[in-house]
Amino acid sequence: AIVICSVVNPSSFFVLGSNFNKPHSHTGKVEPFQPGDPKIKLDGKAKGILKSGKPYQTQVITGTSGGRALVVQDVNAPTHVVWGRILDYDHYSDMVPKTVDSKNYKVVPHKPTKANNFLEKEIFTRMKVGFPMLKLEFFVRHFCFIKEHNSLTWTLDYTKESDFDDSCGYWYIIPHPDDPAERTRLFYSVQVGMFDWVPSFVVDFMSKKALTDATAWVKKYSEIEWAKAKKDGTAHTNAQPAKGREPVFALPFGKKKREEEERLEREATEKAALEKQEEAEKRRKLVTVRAGWRRYVLVSVVLVLAVYNASMFIGDQHEKTA
Repeated sequence: AIVICSVVNPSSFFVLGSNFNKPHSHTGKVEPFQPGDPKIKLDGKAKGILKSGKPYQTQVITGTSGGRALVVQDVNAPTHVVWGRILDYDHYSDMVPKTVDSKNYKVVPHKPTKANNFLEKEIFTRMKVGFPMLKLEFFVRHFCFIKEHNSLTWTLDYTKESDFDDSCGYWYIIPHPDDPAERTRLFYSVQVGMFDWVPSFVVDFMSKKALTDATAWVKKYSEIEWAKAKKDGTAHTNAQPAKGREPVFALPFGKKKREEEERLEREATEKAALEKQEEAEKRRKLVTVRAGWRRYVLVSVVLVLAVYNASMFIGDQHEKTA
């Protein structure tokens, strides 16, 4: 059963169907996307739309799922800046329309091999989207294939119960063919399955408008970040690695060193993210403990006052009878 209750603001309601500690009702109904080039041919009309700064919408054939809507967008920022915005899940509520909360709860690094299709890591994220009178929580499992396939795919984390029946999606990010150093061409697709109790306007948004909204926010905040980096003098293009990093054309004998440095950098980033999450959990527990003690003190004070008042009342009665 779905329980609807008001929380603080009577005009906003939460649907309490999600559960972090309970598995989803199934392990996947929607066929997941595969990483790699969607092999979309852009004609003159499509290129004209992209050149104007607008997204171009088409369809992509994936596996046995038939045609899926796919959006193409050009971004005036290098690919590493674009990836930086997409992977910044802890700050999605500041960037992504309708997102009210988003936090990573687990990061699993992998050694990319042919056997795992060069999977680099998995990022597990708890997300919440808000609509009038309704908020939906869901748990996402992201698969990073960035170095080998320029891709990121995702499904639900089926070990958690989500308010979405199912969801899967796909990013493909490449340097822009006309300006590979400072511009990016991105491809995005998503498929969402909703439960029958979800209002139709939410279903329409998640299945249609969310497509173009997703590429729009990535374009906006990537270009803001790139403009800021150029202003601060910290910008580097796809062809110019940042200071302290080895160039992509390093000699073969430096490959192992470069790979080791990249591995250590990844581990340090992931460790910092986990430590941040643990620290937030400690603060939450500390607040809970403090709140508990405050309640205990308040109850104690009330009891003491009650006993004092009772003793005063009994004393007054005794004096009167005396």
